[in-house]
Amino acid sequence: MKRTIFGNRLLPWFLLAPQLAVTAVFFLWPAGQAVWQSFLRQDAFGFSTTFVGFANYGALFADPFYRNALQVTAVFAVTVAALALGVALILAVAVDRMIRAAPAYTTLIVWPYAVAPAIAGILWWFMFNPTIGILAYGLKQWGYRWDHLLDAGDAMMLVVIAAAWKQVSYNFLFFVAGLQSIPASMREAAAIDGAGPVKRFFTITLPLLTPTTFFLLVVNVVYAMFDTFPVIDATTEGGPVQATTVLVYKVYMDGFVGLNLGSSAAQSVVLMGIVIFLTVMQFRYVERRVNY
Repeated sequence: MKRTIFGNRLLPWFLLAPQLAVTAVFFLWPAGQAVWQSFLRQDAFGFSTTFVGFANYGALFADPFYRNALQVTAVFAVTVAALALGVALILAVAVDRMIRAAPAYTTLIVWPYAVAPAIAGILWWFMFNPTIGILAYGLKQWGYRWDHLLDAGDAMMLVVIAAAWKQVSYNFLFFVAGLQSIPASMREAAAIDGAGPVKRFFTITLPLLTPTTFFLLVVNVVYAMFDTFPVIDATTEGGPVQATTVLVYKVYMDGFVGLNLGSSAAQSVVLMGIVIFLTVMQFRYVERRVNY
């Protein structure tokens, strides 16, 4: 493999400087501020600040509402990632089998990705509204009385569907690209050997899609942890009875609404640590099953 050699040793640093500056200003500095803030406690009026060490973390894990948010986040993240990946893969396989209508089909499926998360949440809130929602009306005709304002299960289903729907388009694009990169000769050879469509998918297509699936798994977990805040805020606001209060939403409620900055900073540090831990575990153990 040919290596690129720079004649000037400073040139690589100049080329990296813009990205390093963006990373330092928009990630490292705010992260450092959050870590420092997590060791402090302010009075109710914000006039005095006291260094309390790890007291904020101790109070955090002793709080039953925070432990509930951890459980809700685990269920929410796993469900959103599984649903978004599964639906996107099914749609991508359908497009891969089409010839003439594939471009139009792809364009229609990609459109939801252009919708802002808060707008996506409002759209699904209207459709599932117990009073005027068309989907709630349809469920009522089948004998199920939908009410996400009172029922915790309905509320969780609403935010999961809205968040997954927003992410399906992103996953779909990568799955389509991954399917189109698989040589047709491999599937044709399997068909000649007598393998049916289902067997060809699980023995040829799915193993060769593992790099794409692994990448999307990491992206979807991060998405469920951080980028779903607008969906939850626009639909359930963490209710009912904190049934849909995920970690990122609790950070907002405690920090910006409750003005408990020390606890909010500690929660953000824990959330960042959880995401880093999950990402490392995925790269260490899940990637072993990836066929490059």
